[in-house]
Amino acid sequence: MRGLRRAHRPRAVTGPAGRAPVHRLRDTGCSVTDELDARLHRIGRQRFRARFRLYGRDRAVVDLRGIATVRRHARDLIDRRLAPAEPRNDGRQTPYRGHPVFVAQHATATCCRTCLARWHGIPAGRALDEAERDYVVEAICRWISGQYAPGEPPP
Repeated sequence: MRGLRRAHRPRAVTGPAGRAPVHRLRDTGCSVTDELDARLHRIGRQRFRARFRLYGRDRAVVDLRGIATVRRHARDLIDRRLAPAEPRNDGRQTPYRGHPVFVAQHATATCCRTCLARWHGIPAGRALDEAERDYVVEAICRWISGQYAPGEPPP
């Protein structure tokens, strides 16, 4: 490995990135909110995910409709596109733009079942239960809220 730049060294293989599955977060005694924030912070440090921001039309949708409406849209999109055991076009079902929820899904690694399994410990091959759907929607809305300045909460 001598002489190779750091980026080209192979990584150690671990489980789902060392994170507890969603259904076990409540059993550890740690706050689900703290765990979600820590997980989103780790995901946001990945180069691909760090480049996503709410700009222009996507930000205007949140400004005009409010976070409560965007949360309902997120729930509907998750129910239709991500929650089934085998989503149609899995891995390609989430556009990169067109709605703030789509941008947030890529930024939070909730865009496909593979990313959910890798980053959030939610296994693929079975339908998402209510708690997992709520968790995904909360992650998306938390990221969208984080795109606003600390003194400027989303509408």
